[in-house]
Amino acid sequence: MIRVGIAGATGYTGVELIRLLVDHPEVEITALTSQQYAGQKIQNVFPSLAGRIDLACTPLSVESLSAVADVVFTALPHQSAMEVIPDLLQSGLKVVDLSADYRLRDAAVYEQWYQPHTSPELLAEAVYGLPELYREAIAEARLIANPGCYPTSAALAMAPLLKNDLVDQASLVIDSKSGTSGAGRGAKTGSLFCEVNEGFKAYGVAGHRHTPEIEQTLSQVAGREMTVSFTPHLLPVNRGILSTCYAGLKQMMTTSSLLDLYREFYAGEFFVRVGDEGILPNVNNVRGSNFCDLGLVADPRTGRCIVIAAIDNLVKGAAGQAVQNFNIQAGLDETTALKSLAGFP
Repeated sequence: MIRVGIAGATGYTGVELIRLLVDHPEVEITALTSQQYAGQKIQNVFPSLAGRIDLACTPLSVESLSAVADVVFTALPHQSAMEVIPDLLQSGLKVVDLSADYRLRDAAVYEQWYQPHTSPELLAEAVYGLPELYREAIAEARLIANPGCYPTSAALAMAPLLKNDLVDQASLVIDSKSGTSGAGRGAKTGSLFCEVNEGFKAYGVAGHRHTPEIEQTLSQVAGREMTVSFTPHLLPVNRGILSTCYAGLKQMMTTSSLLDLYREFYAGEFFVRVGDEGILPNVNNVRGSNFCDLGLVADPRTGRCIVIAAIDNLVKGAAGQAVQNFNIQAGLDETTALKSLAGFP
């Protein structure tokens, strides 16, 4: 059994990690850390876990984690993660980090969008954990930078077109909508029920922190530097991301031929489902699952391709992808503990 600790276990991503890992046949959860709920049993913090795990939360301590764990999932806010990850690695632990602290390769870019980086020497080592693109590197990594939710949806939506140089890269527009759990569990006025219910709004326009991560990933796929227009929106739902990506085609292609391209590109990828022509993604169909559903339409009137991706922001956009990365890192079947379908309705 692989001993696993979760640092920051009482956020939405933390509880989702627990939900997935309690059913993992090769994992024993040995430590859960939380500053706010230290000393409390996790099943009392999250009654949904009752009867499945009987651990109390403890303060975050590298020494304590290294004594009981082989791998640590760091579900901590950015900046907090990089305060402990160098010491976790120094203690011989492997780390799957769900913060933004090691996703960007360039420390200057990170500091432009976040804050000063205290361990930039680890940026070159950290492997970006998008399995469909970087599986081989993930298998050898001791530090995995789990992707953000919006970048995951955008990268999976656009990779086949960019890899095959089929679109005008300067024309790319990414319009994404997320459920409110993407804002985290902390109390924020903008996430309150009365603020969100029956509303629909854009935020972070021309300045959302996932922008450089999207650009970095798409640039690597395309083989040239890319700048994209990215606008996120807040949906009055708990879970889910729907990203609609618009790009001008270099030569007109049919919807059918593009779907064939996508199916070939993602052949063998269990968690990427390409819909039939006329079937477009809906967040309802991925809720609680690690699937990314893709659909597209080629528009001959405008010469554009519209690609739509749906994921659960807490699963394929966070905890599920982290477990997928862990499985690859551990040499296990990457679908282990992740095959569940969405509940519907």
